Amino acid sequence: MSTIFHDSPAGRPATLSQRIISHGKYEASTMLRNGEQLVLMAVMPLLGLLALVATPLLDDMGHSRVAIAAPGILALCALSTAFTGQGIATGFDRRYGVLRFLSTTPLGKGGLIAGKVIAVLVVLLLQMVFISTVAAFMGWRPPLSGILLGIPLLILGAAAFTAIGLLIAGTVRPEATLAITNLGWILLAAVGGIVLPAGKFSSSMEAYVQWLPSGALGNLMRAALIESRLDVWGLIILLAWGVLATVAALKWFKWN
Repeated sequence: MSTIFHDSPAGRPATLSQRIISHGKYEASTMLRNGEQLVLMAVMPLLGLLALVATPLLDDMGHSRVAIAAPGILALCALSTAFTGQGIATGFDRRYGVLRFLSTTPLGKGGLIAGKVIAVLVVLLLQMVFISTVAAFMGWRPPLSGILLGIPLLILGAAAFTAIGLLIAGTVRPEATLAITNLGWILLAAVGGIVLPAGKFSSSMEAYVQWLPSGALGNLMRAALIESRLDVWGLIILLAWGVLATVAALKWFKWN
């Protein structure tokens, strides 16, 4: 931890951007060295992709299995890394005094959140390459315009889920954070509209799912990577979740 702010010349204080980038590097390297998080970030999404392509669950959706599965699994990567991974890591950083140490530096709450977002984006890029490569071998051929649209939407989703994860990790006990983020991952992945389109559920449940950040991101990714279309309503919902969670995290996040 003592080496994460050494990017500025000797004798000069690091700028805010240098502090944020340094913290992002530290967070990313920590995530990539954690075996449990690697299982959550790589193995689980891969198994989900293989299961959706191998089973007839998506056969009645009007497109090939992999065309529908891949966008949802990429969205699941953002959920895994940004929400569950960062939530758990930050919760236990609070318990062991790491965040209290950071509170004595000029990083600040905003810098902490920004650095964690950078780390999430670095890991998410690796996940995108990995999952997209596997899906390509299965026959996935998304349109180029859809890819160009989907990348910033996935980044937005990662930022929103990072803020939600940090809000939970910064306001409740680490044990509660562990339970909430793990249970949240299971529920959102199964019935939150992120992996399976909301149309697979009953009409009454679909009405609720579309308001969730998971449902919004899943709809955005499928619209972009299948139809090269921007789901404006999904974008509004995801932006609202991201803004509200960020404001709440900045206001109520507790270092101790």
